[in-house]
Amino acid sequence: MDAPVHGAASPATDAAAALLGALIARGVEHVVLSPGSRSQALALVAADLERAGLLRLHVRIDERVAGFTALGIARETGMPAAVICTSGTAVANLLPAVLEAHHSGVPLLLLTADRPPELRGIGANQTTRQPGMFAQAVRLELDVAVPDETDADGTGEGTRMLRDVAAEALAAALGDGRPAGPVHLNLPYREPLGGPVPAWIAAPTPPVPDAVDETPDTFGALYQGGGGIGDADASPAQEAPLVLARGPRTVVVAGADAGPAAEDLAHLGGWPLIAEIVSGARFGRYLVHGYRGLLRDPDLGGAIERVVVFGHPTLSREVTQLLSRTDVEVVALRGPGEPLNLNGATVTVDAVGVDAGAADREWLGLWMRASRDASVDLSPAAPDADALASTVPSERRGALASEVAALRAPLDREALVDAVWRATWPHDRVMFGSSRLVRVADAVLGGKKVPVHSNRGLAGIDGTIATATGIAVASQTDGRPGVTRVLLGDLALLHDVGALLLPAGETEPRVQVVVGNDGGGTIFDGLEVAGVAGAEAMQRVLYTPQSVRLEHLARAYGWEYHRVTTRSALDQLLTAPAGGRQLIEVPLAR
Repeated sequence: MDAPVHGAASPATDAAAALLGALIARGVEHVVLSPGSRSQALALVAADLERAGLLRLHVRIDERVAGFTALGIARETGMPAAVICTSGTAVANLLPAVLEAHHSGVPLLLLTADRPPELRGIGANQTTRQPGMFAQAVRLELDVAVPDETDADGTGEGTRMLRDVAAEALAAALGDGRPAGPVHLNLPYREPLGGPVPAWIAAPTPPVPDAVDETPDTFGALYQGGGGIGDADASPAQEAPLVLARGPRTVVVAGADAGPAAEDLAHLGGWPLIAEIVSGARFGRYLVHGYRGLLRDPDLGGAIERVVVFGHPTLSREVTQLLSRTDVEVVALRGPGEPLNLNGATVTVDAVGVDAGAADREWLGLWMRASRDASVDLSPAAPDADALASTVPSERRGALASEVAALRAPLDREALVDAVWRATWPHDRVMFGSSRLVRVADAVLGGKKVPVHSNRGLAGIDGTIATATGIAVASQTDGRPGVTRVLLGDLALLHDVGALLLPAGETEPRVQVVVGNDGGGTIFDGLEVAGVAGAEAMQRVLYTPQSVRLEHLARAYGWEYHRVTTRSALDQLLTAPAGGRQLIEVPLAR
């Protein structure tokens, strides 16, 4: 430990050491902090713990970026990262990430430094009422007592109390019988705010009896179905799962973060699987392609009698309309946010099983045949080998001309999302921003079992790059291969531009940010407002057109930049990444 060699001991520093040390002992590996004076004890202890190899530290100047970076780490690992910030507006900037974590069931630990209670409400500088700021969205909040004593050997009463606080906070963030989510520890400190880091923090920590020993492999496993699915006769880990009887014409709907359990149930029940691109369940033999059109078909969507819902569906009107029908029985697996109940009669459960009996092969067959007909083949056309090898000059020239035309063909949205999807493999990660492109991807892409992330808890535009960076730094530890690819629009990029900044000295993750740039918010073209607003108003207050030079922006933040206009150039960049951080701009027609 590189503790300071001078200065008096500080209660704030000893308290910070006790709290962070206890969190590390219980499995927390990542800390994300934004610098500030009131939080200096937490920051300096975190720096010493990083030097000792006991945690991974990520420094961000913007608290909103810090919050979403921690969100991405937790999405990838299933364990919360601790977010450290100073008092005042710094704390308020965490709110977007806190709300997303709450609605998506992502564990977070917020360690917000504060002025002591006697300075609240009297006009003191950089002081507001931080306790209760996140009250509607946190699993636990504590306004921790101000430390007023130092601890020479790590056995003091205050240290023991903070270790108990760490245990309670981590359990609450991970769920403790509820969906996982954010926890707020407000930490008021009096001066002196800094002092020598106590030597006992680096001592070997004895095993913690009630420590978390296992981390879920995927984020979806934290809340999904209260533990998953199973046969009605073989579910010892489940308490009274709802047994789904055979008979009703059933489909399984997988929304954001549904995870593989949705595909498991579809396979077990022999039911069609309607899986959003952000669900993590878009694979398997019962996957329905082109589901939006099929849900509008009266002989298919109109004939559905029961829906089993995993995750949070957000990407299509057709699914929303299906779940709002009063003539359809809707069974929703419990999620982290508000209970899904669009038709007023939805049954919310923690787990489901399937009754014994034969699957309705006729019902499944109708959907599978329609799915096959609705599937879209976006793969580039194969070269005409016979014509290219022909000895007839006109045939050979025609084949060559076709090949050149294909290579020079401009990219559209469908080709863009297809290229990113095809380049991504199980060791990679793909992050979809809340842009028009995710809806295009949902409409046309086929099945593939790859790790998918998105912030669809509230479907906000903010924090996309920061979340993806957190995913990247968490997934690429210990020499693991893979690239994190981010697919988003130009406005989503500009909304989170501060997340492009990576401090010197931190390991550079492998990230490809692929920006479909159509110069503004053309997602509004597909919404109701397009049929109501005039062209001038649409341009002024909805499209928000922009002409930012993304090349200059990328280079200013130290990113490698590429502008591509053809599928062949894009495929080459995606399939042979150079490593580090790449921003790939793809111009798109409005």
